[in-house]
Amino acid sequence: MDERLRRWRMVLGGDADGTGCSLTGTDAQMDGALAALYNGGGAGAGERSGGLGASAPRVARWLGDIRSYFPSTVVQVMQKDAVQRLNLTRLLMEPEMLEAVEPDVHMVGTLLSLNRVMPEKARESARALVRKVVSELERKLVQRTKAAVTGALDRSARTHRPKRVADIDWDRTIRVNLKNYLPDRNTVIPSRLVGYGRRQRAVQREVVLCIDQSGSMAASVVYSSVFGAVLASMSSLRTSLVVFDTAVVDLTDQLHDPVELLFGTQLGGGTDINRAIAYSQGLITRPTDSIFILISDLYEGGVREEMLRRVAQMTAAGVQVIVLLALSDEGAPFYDHDNAAALAAMGVPAFACTPDAFPDLMAAAIERRDVGQWAERALGRSAG
Repeated sequence: MDERLRRWRMVLGGDADGTGCSLTGTDAQMDGALAALYNGGGAGAGERSGGLGASAPRVARWLGDIRSYFPSTVVQVMQKDAVQRLNLTRLLMEPEMLEAVEPDVHMVGTLLSLNRVMPEKARESARALVRKVVSELERKLVQRTKAAVTGALDRSARTHRPKRVADIDWDRTIRVNLKNYLPDRNTVIPSRLVGYGRRQRAVQREVVLCIDQSGSMAASVVYSSVFGAVLASMSSLRTSLVVFDTAVVDLTDQLHDPVELLFGTQLGGGTDINRAIAYSQGLITRPTDSIFILISDLYEGGVREEMLRRVAQMTAAGVQVIVLLALSDEGAPFYDHDNAAALAAMGVPAFACTPDAFPDLMAAAIERRDVGQWAERALGRSAG
């Protein structure tokens, strides 16, 4: 068979009439798996030539098939499409189906949204899948996050008696000694040294992660929980984590186990950002040493003016406030542009951040660099 015709046949689907060729063997099986999902349109369409029916065993077999035919990145896309197009959320509560699923962040988000209605027999399978995803994320993110945060804490602690040449902050040292510049020798005589402090055991920063758990923020909730657990393991930080919809839940005591933390969330529902910020204000005891990170699409169901007033209070007290419109790999999120603009006018940056960039964001915040400028440089987007 002509390879070009074969590829067009796989892309177009349907029977052989359109291309004049038919598929056999593995190609036919791959085509069948694709047809079961994509032939006939999405959810709410009319009759489709394919379909997975309402049988959990059949769906489980289909999930196993696509894992054998396609790479994991394609499998994850197909799983997400199957949930949306074929309304498979009910079947996701079946253990045999969960065991066939390719674990990924989106599937975790779907399972968490079903957490309160999931039967007990499916809960352990769901927990195992979530733990697998969390373990993989920790493997990728823990070391880099700790290195970035530890380095930033070291650099942010200044001393006028650096013990080693490597500890001297030459930029600051030159700036404070410009009065000692000798034009004839084109040099600066450093009468005063400024250096980096080294590891302090005391808490140096308070970090409050405030996470919107509305359905559209599912991936952000997963990543935020993992990062929260990493930050909580560092003795130089005092980390708190709260999630909110129209109510606020403090999950700080579960930061030692991000899987338990995730099962403590409830994806979906309304949003009251003002109430969440009010609660978070009560967690901050050292404003000038505190970083408050609101992770939300900023669609406020509470009192907008009060929300903005509370943010202004926090910044006036010295709290470094950052708004992440998303913490995920999803790209540009949907968000409330008016609220983002109002926050930007107060000097509070609001932007989407990828998980890979979050460690460097934390480093910039700890060193009190301009986070808006950091976002433009590191993420290639304006903040606000």
